[in-house]
Amino acid sequence: MKIYTRTGDRGTTSLAGGTRAPKNDPRIEAYGTVDELTAHTGYLHDMLDDRHSEQKAQLEQILDRLMSCASLLASEDTLMPKLPQIRPEDIEQLETHIDRLQDGLPELRHFTLPCGHPLLSYSHICRTVCRRAERRTVSAADLYPTVPETVRRYLNRLSDYFYALGRRLGHDLGAEELRWEPQKDSRR
Repeated sequence: MKIYTRTGDRGTTSLAGGTRAPKNDPRIEAYGTVDELTAHTGYLHDMLDDRHSEQKAQLEQILDRLMSCASLLASEDTLMPKLPQIRPEDIEQLETHIDRLQDGLPELRHFTLPCGHPLLSYSHICRTVCRRAERRTVSAADLYPTVPETVRRYLNRLSDYFYALGRRLGHDLGAEELRWEPQKDSRR
């Protein structure tokens, strides 16, 4: 089987099931952004070393769920029941991970800057791409009401996970958590 098919050369692609859709359709935008997030998440996973085996295992589980999110967004309505679903338990599992990541961290009372260590910063890249995937999914769900609500909820919670992961990694690696302190405009 060849990698290229030429069927998308005119700006359309196939949903799972065969229906053609424009490549800028909100559903295509949503699963394409989830695909981008999956690649970023894989890269973050690969940057972690053995000190972070628990987080690597979490990211492997998240990669699986992101593939499920993408397949649900990329499929015709009739195929959705046959696909791996995002369950409420998946969202609860993210919440458990978030709670464990935050355990022992200083209480957050201010906005922080997404820097201090490459792993911390890359967690924030995943967080922001996840937020975009969530926005794209909301837009797709407005037009395609069969998009499961659990996909939106999972992506929403996942962005919180990436924030907590960044804080945990920064803390474990001894990075200073930089507080955002808005500059006062001296010209006023």
